[in-house]
Amino acid sequence: MAGTDLDGWAGVRNGKPTIGQTATRSRTTRMVDIHAFTEITGDRNPLHYDEELARKTPFGKLIVQGGVTTGILNACVAEDVPGPGTVFLGTELKFLKAVGVGETITGRVEITAVRDDKPICQMKVSVTNGDGDVCVEGTATTYTMPLDV
Repeated sequence: MAGTDLDGWAGVRNGKPTIGQTATRSRTTRMVDIHAFTEITGDRNPLHYDEELARKTPFGKLIVQGGVTTGILNACVAEDVPGPGTVFLGTELKFLKAVGVGETITGRVEITAVRDDKPICQMKVSVTNGDGDVCVEGTATTYTMPLDV
């Protein structure tokens, strides 16, 4: 029924994704990420700024805000799978390990369900560090809108 009124994916730039389709993105965190996130949110937690204090915590180091860590997932869904026009409708995330400044993280999304009648996907999401440790894991629901409006 592609292209009919019953096809919720008609007009979506990358087309309908498939179950099992994945996307990953990697980047190295920097102190500038902490400053930018603070500018946006006002989060000035000393765990992000006070190196001496942070060394005395169970983390043992300065850590980036959780929003910095999970932000890579936004890029995965909006740029890769499902792709342009995609936004999160909901997420359920578990933070398992803090991410420090200077660590390389990899965000991964995997499509687990795709609706036919609406451009909505369910997916597994995760963020791992350079050692392969899972820092964040969970699920997400996305909506992809046609951009040719």
